[in-house]
Amino acid sequence: MNLDIQHLMRPGTLSLAALPPLSLYVHLPWCLRKCPYCDFNSHEWRTDAAGELPEARYLDALCADVEAALPLIWGRSVHSIFIGGGTPSLFSPAAIERLVSDLRARLKLVPECEITLEANPGTFEKDRFRAFRAAGVTRLSIGVQSFNDAHLKVLGRVHNREQALSAVHEAAAAFDTFNIDLMYALPGQTLTQLDEDLDQALALKPPHLSIYHLTLESNTLFAKYPPKGMPEDDDAYAMLDRITERTAQVGLQRYEVSAYAQSDHRCWHNLNYWQFGDYLGIGAGAHSKLSFAHRVIRQVRYREPKLYMDQALAGQAVAQSDEVARKDLPFEFMLNALRLREGFELTQFSERTGLPLSAIQKALAEAETKGLVTRDFQRVTPTERGFDFLSDLQEIFLPSASTIQPADPI
Repeated sequence: MNLDIQHLMRPGTLSLAALPPLSLYVHLPWCLRKCPYCDFNSHEWRTDAAGELPEARYLDALCADVEAALPLIWGRSVHSIFIGGGTPSLFSPAAIERLVSDLRARLKLVPECEITLEANPGTFEKDRFRAFRAAGVTRLSIGVQSFNDAHLKVLGRVHNREQALSAVHEAAAAFDTFNIDLMYALPGQTLTQLDEDLDQALALKPPHLSIYHLTLESNTLFAKYPPKGMPEDDDAYAMLDRITERTAQVGLQRYEVSAYAQSDHRCWHNLNYWQFGDYLGIGAGAHSKLSFAHRVIRQVRYREPKLYMDQALAGQAVAQSDEVARKDLPFEFMLNALRLREGFELTQFSERTGLPLSAIQKALAEAETKGLVTRDFQRVTPTERGFDFLSDLQEIFLPSASTIQPADPI
């Protein structure tokens, strides 16, 4: 699907004074085994049946994908790269080194560009993480999920507690900053067991901790066959309170709904998402959000890895490209910005959406009346209640005739 750049640059109903920061997301879609809770675009790779990963061909496809997208981001600097999956650490350090080198050759990376790689303990081997660091990765995100072997088994993870500990120890030795991913409200999990997971995680002194509530997403095995013993809502809220309390005690600030970090170790890439920045997504099934002077577009790449490689190498990686409707922009902005503990500056809304503040005044007044936000002339901040009932707060900004004002004259 080719986009006419002249078409994207034509006048429209939005007016963005400047383009937001730009990030790059790279999707490596394969994993050893599909977890029953996972709704990401991941595909099992069985080496006994299929041989080695098609690293070289996939990297060729990623290069072709970037090159085809260059006219959309011409002249813009890339502030962060996130290599996600799937399980990116299945790729060899040599492949990751080639990927980073290929991207540097084609994109303008800022000197302090954050380059994150997702890694799973089940693909860990001694010195592998050091090799990723030498390949140019600056930040590692380790998918531990739990340190309890019984819970790991229920979650379908391919690693155990000891492998998780070994992986985190090597990450801490190899990287200046790293993240541990945990999950809570697991089948059969008690508050005591959550505390044990937190004891272990915090003892490892991670500068960043992401902790996600296990949810039964549609199109997953857990949605089709729900596991027994899912905690009640009140128990899950108690777990979240415990997480917030204990992370604060060791200096990890809850800066986003699911993210806790030391003040100088926040994930820049994810912050850019939550602040409604731009991102180019390459790889199978990757999503993009790109801004222009008078419009915002979203793209999706082909999902199936082989089809993606074929299409990307032919210069046609994009399966779908749509302009975000003016009426949808307030909700899309709030879906991200209200996840931040500190909220957002009012000027940022207009800068990132190209809309006047009148587009959200009625909804903001309703949210304030319900005690879900506080605001002044500069900033909107979720209250404790707004943070706890985030979905209710975000829904207030769903598009309706009353919340979107006519376009200002251009």
